[in-house]
Amino acid sequence: MRVSMVLPVEDWRACPEAAREAEADGFDAVTANELRHDPFAPLAFAALATSRVQLASSVAIAFPRSPMIVANQAWDLARHSAGRFVLGLGSQVKAHNERRFSTPWIAPAARMGEYVESLRAIFRCWETGGPLDHRGKYYNFTLMTPEFRPPPLGVPAPPIALAAVGPLMQRAAARHADSVRLHGFATRAYLEQVVEPKLAAELEEAGKPRAGFEVTGGGFIATGPNRTAVAAAAEKIRYRVAFYGSTPAYRGVFDLHGLSDLGVRLNALSREGKWSEMAALVSDETLDLFCARADYDGIAAAIGRRFGGLVDTVSIEFPPDTPTPTRRAVVAAIQAVPHRFAGFGAG
Repeated sequence: MRVSMVLPVEDWRACPEAAREAEADGFDAVTANELRHDPFAPLAFAALATSRVQLASSVAIAFPRSPMIVANQAWDLARHSAGRFVLGLGSQVKAHNERRFSTPWIAPAARMGEYVESLRAIFRCWETGGPLDHRGKYYNFTLMTPEFRPPPLGVPAPPIALAAVGPLMQRAAARHADSVRLHGFATRAYLEQVVEPKLAAELEEAGKPRAGFEVTGGGFIATGPNRTAVAAAAEKIRYRVAFYGSTPAYRGVFDLHGLSDLGVRLNALSREGKWSEMAALVSDETLDLFCARADYDGIAAAIGRRFGGLVDTVSIEFPPDTPTPTRRAVVAAIQAVPHRFAGFGAG
C-alpha cells in the first residue's frame, strides 16, 4: 500500500526539510491541503527539495479558480518536479462556494467532470502546440496565443484526482479523473458494498483499468508508540466521526450499519451547539468501523484489515520526536500491504 504524509503548509520554511525527510523515510507522496492556506506554494518548495517523492494537492478547491489558472499552476509544478505532481481537486460544498468564495453552485458533479476535461484540453494544447478548442456547457476555452503558451513538459501531463463523497462525484472521478480521494467518513462495509461497485462499474463503462486508477482515503488511522498515544489519537477521530456523522448528507454510512438513530441524535446536538457532548455518543465499536487503530508494531496489520484490497494509498502522521528508524519501519510495513494501483496509465 502507498503511504503519504501532509506537509506543514502553515510554514513554508519547514516544507523543504519535511519533504526531504519524508522522501528519506520512504513515503510515496507528500500532500498539501487547502484549509487555512494555499495548497500549491508548499508543494513548490517540496518539489525543489526532493527528487523521488510524489507531490499532490489534496485538495485544491476547484470552482473558485478558472481551469486556466489551475492549469498554469499544475504545469509549473509538473515541470519543476520532473513530472511528480498530481493535481487533486475538490468541489467543497454549496455554502462555502456561495458564501465563502462567492462562486455559483451549479450541477457540481457534471461541472467537475467538464472542469477536468477543460484541463486536459489545455494540457494537450500546451504539449502539442495545437489549437485550444474546448467548448462545453460550463467552460469554453478557445484562445491560446504564443505569448501565453508555456513550453511542452516532455513528460506526461499531471494526473488528476477528484475528492468524492457521493455517487455522482464518484462517477465523475471514475469517468474523467485518474484517482479518487474518498472521504474519511467511511467504513470497510461502505467501501465494499457502495463505493467499490460504483467505481468498478464506472471504470468499466469508461474503458479504464482499475490498475491505472488510484483510490485514496476512505477512513481514519489512529496510531502511536504505545496504548496511551493510540488512545489519544483515537479520541480525536471519535470527535471527527461525531462531527461528520451529524451531517444528514453522510447519513447513508450510518444507515448501512443500523446506526441511523445515532445520526439523528448527533444532528440534534449539533443544532443545539452541543459539540462537546457529541463524541461521547460514538462508542468504541462504532469508532472501530471508521478507524484502523493500533500501536506502531500493529498498525500495518490493522490497516490491512480495514483498507486492504479496497484502497491504494493511506496517509499517516508521526509526532516530531518519532525516531527515524521507527518511522521508516512503520512506512515499510504499511507498504507491504497489497494494493491494486500499479501506476497512472498502467493496465
